[in-house]
Amino acid sequence: MVKVIASSLRKGNVVDKDGKLYVILFAENIHPGKGTPVTQLDMRRIGDGVKVSERYRTTEQVERAYVEEREHTFLYADGEGYHFMNPETYDQVAVTEAVVGDAAPYLQEGMPVQVSQFNGIAIALVLPQRATFEVVETEPTTKGQTASSSYKPAVLSNGVRTTVPPHIAPGTRVVVMTADGSYVERAKD
Repeated sequence: MVKVIASSLRKGNVVDKDGKLYVILFAENIHPGKGTPVTQLDMRRIGDGVKVSERYRTTEQVERAYVEEREHTFLYADGEGYHFMNPETYDQVAVTEAVVGDAAPYLQEGMPVQVSQFNGIAIALVLPQRATFEVVETEPTTKGQTASSSYKPAVLSNGVRTTVPPHIAPGTRVVVMTADGSYVERAKD
């Protein structure tokens, strides 16, 4: 365990609070116009998955646990969870649905993913920033609607709803941000 200032904590870090370990789901430094800056942390307790929200002064000391981060390759999902393989040792790791969370729709077979482990247990994962999916459903473009850069709703092959430019038709492969599913560009393949 290492003591660090609260403002240095990031998503995926593990902290020790009252003898229990928590993985950080979201970290934000807030600087109000008046008063002391604070760090807002949304965390999940590793033992039972309970979510908590905490605020620390940015200069406050927090116990940070050492976490092993390694690149793994996503293999498949089944009733036991999501299975990843370490490409160097070929060891497989099963990750629970609670750990995968909102990232589940963006996982693709063979995708490289950073898996954070504490004492051999997967506690967090980080996807690549962008992923490529096919548009399966979108509204037809209305002629003459070129004056404004209006985006239209679309459904991707992973079931995620997003908005795409008018020139994108069903069957087109697009690149989206894995953090929020927003459209980036048309795929270049």
